[in-house]
Amino acid sequence: MFSIVNPEPNGNSLRPVDVAAMVEANREMLEIIEQTTVKKILAIYTKYKNKLDCFHVAFSGGKDSCVLLDLVKKALPKGSFVVVFGDTGMEFPDTYEVIRKTEKQCVKDEIPFYVAKSHLNPKESWELFGPPSRALRWCCSVHKSTPQTLKLREVTGKEDFIGLDFVGVRAQESVARSTYKYENYGAKQKGQFSHNSILEWTSAEVWLYIYANDLLINEAYKKGNGRAGCLFCPMSGGTSDYLRRASYPKEIDSYINLIKNTYDEDKRKKSNTESYILNGGWNARKNGRELSNNTFRCIEKTTNGILKITITAPDSDWLEWIKTLGDLHGENGDYYVQFDGECIRFSVKATKNGYIVTIPEVVLKDRPAFGKIFRQVFRKASYCKGCRVCETNCRNGCISFVNGKVRINNCIRCHECHAIDSGCLLFHSLRHPQGGGKPMKSLNSFADHAPKPEWLRSFFGLKDAFFSEHTLGPMMFDMFRRFLRDASLNEKNHFTPFAEFISQIGWETDTAQGLILINLVAENPQMEWYVINLDVGRPYARQVVEDMLTAVDIKPKDAKSIAKSYKRLVETPLGTSLHWGFVTEDGDLVRTKCSVGDPRVVLYGLFKFAEKCNDYKEFTLATLLNDSIDRDGISPTRIFGLDRDDMTPILLGLSAKYPEFITASFTHDLEKITLAKDKSSQDVLDLFKEEAANG
Repeated sequence: MFSIVNPEPNGNSLRPVDVAAMVEANREMLEIIEQTTVKKILAIYTKYKNKLDCFHVAFSGGKDSCVLLDLVKKALPKGSFVVVFGDTGMEFPDTYEVIRKTEKQCVKDEIPFYVAKSHLNPKESWELFGPPSRALRWCCSVHKSTPQTLKLREVTGKEDFIGLDFVGVRAQESVARSTYKYENYGAKQKGQFSHNSILEWTSAEVWLYIYANDLLINEAYKKGNGRAGCLFCPMSGGTSDYLRRASYPKEIDSYINLIKNTYDEDKRKKSNTESYILNGGWNARKNGRELSNNTFRCIEKTTNGILKITITAPDSDWLEWIKTLGDLHGENGDYYVQFDGECIRFSVKATKNGYIVTIPEVVLKDRPAFGKIFRQVFRKASYCKGCRVCETNCRNGCISFVNGKVRINNCIRCHECHAIDSGCLLFHSLRHPQGGGKPMKSLNSFADHAPKPEWLRSFFGLKDAFFSEHTLGPMMFDMFRRFLRDASLNEKNHFTPFAEFISQIGWETDTAQGLILINLVAENPQMEWYVINLDVGRPYARQVVEDMLTAVDIKPKDAKSIAKSYKRLVETPLGTSLHWGFVTEDGDLVRTKCSVGDPRVVLYGLFKFAEKCNDYKEFTLATLLNDSIDRDGISPTRIFGLDRDDMTPILLGLSAKYPEFITASFTHDLEKITLAKDKSSQDVLDLFKEEAANG
């Protein structure tokens, strides 16, 4: 049964709210909220007034910032703060009327009012960077934080000013904001304090305060818009997008046209552009692959142990950016740079329209912090158009731009100018995937929930029932299920035949764990990364591992998670039975030579390796041991840490016992390994089962 409740009795027309009566009825409550907030604002000012260079209200022209500004004016003495409007150039048209009136009132009240604006207008930046997206939010840095920092440097006369901004953020606005605190350092902007003064206010309380104090109301709200920020934002959607277009069709259509004109024409013909935009496809962009006129101009490729960076039509001078890495010496293409007390050599050879940089891969691998910055130097050199984000990251005034070109002087090598996605926002937004067309997998596969021994014990004990009877939390279960799937132990929440076989031979044995590890390395990018990048027998400090990851553009949070997960993994039988690795008391990650007791595990690994390498089944032991070869498969020698002395008897033994699978010969300095063309890795597993059945 359904009952319809009319908004007014007897079907009468809606009555307007009696605003005056509403305010009066809530006046006492509102006064308490106001007094409490004013005290908070005054308290934070008193705490820092002798320690910071400036206080400013971050004003946006929305309802929350109008309330915040009024409260700060009531709380703080005249001359103790300034107001800064960050004009992105993408604001609601009605916002600018609020700004005009607010600035006029601030002048009357003798409160300094500043407008911070990028030297790039939105049309220029969108055409330069490509449309912003949920993953590529370059717009916040280019149009908001950077102009505001530059403006406050101008106001304070200090490159290294430290200030506090009063921000009108409220916990009720989103799940993310519900976790915010009143006082923060570095949360909104690196090296700066912020205070979310109205954090616990509700929307109703904000509107009550506006009506009670006769504050300005942005006309955007009267048109149905719930928020007034950037007019065309990749983080919005649904009803919000509809109302914005209904309110401001001309302005919205100008951004839609920018998106249409930015995407590659050939690719646009293959899809419905209108649907792509209206359904939010544009804001899911993760790289520059589909953008028009976007030839990738900084290609990094490792071949035979040498990293080659090919730069085409560079936009700035690498000789400037290299100053952020170290002192440069050399000439005629052969250089060395001083970094951490070492002289590290590399070459730069001119081409018709750019240059090629080469450096041994081992140099970068052994010095991940250097490797990260070295790559970023040439990304910056390739793409820098002077967005000035690097300039504001440098608190020492070492970076400036003259006619759009970078100038670096007296660099202290704090590397803050490299603390940017991929080292350069423009490179990051326009980059092409460099995986040969293969889909890119997320490296952080376990998200702080790598498997525990007891989870595996429960899985092999319960089998199919595990998926309905487990006691793991939702995230734990999802991550463990990912581990099981990549190990071929789980398929669509069922205990696989491979899992049953592993259970029969003893899942905790080194044989079972060796087979599982081969599958994991073949299918799981995180396990693959450990094997490729951690050399056997060498301790890696956790920070070094994190540096290695961030050097290849893994986000710092994910890098910490990947390094942390290693300890969990080696506490399972992968570490305790197979001896794949361990973590020292000091927290160093160590990969060790595995205890592979059954040669058939290596045979399985060889077939898996061949299958990943386009089923190429003839190779030499030298090829297996050469980790510098660019190939899709990972040799079992790398997975298990086996050297020539380990492999030679294993291969000869397999060849003698299983000639139908493998032949290996080492005679007269000639070596050859051939896998049977009619056999596969599954046949090796069947071999295990047959021999077990025959006793």
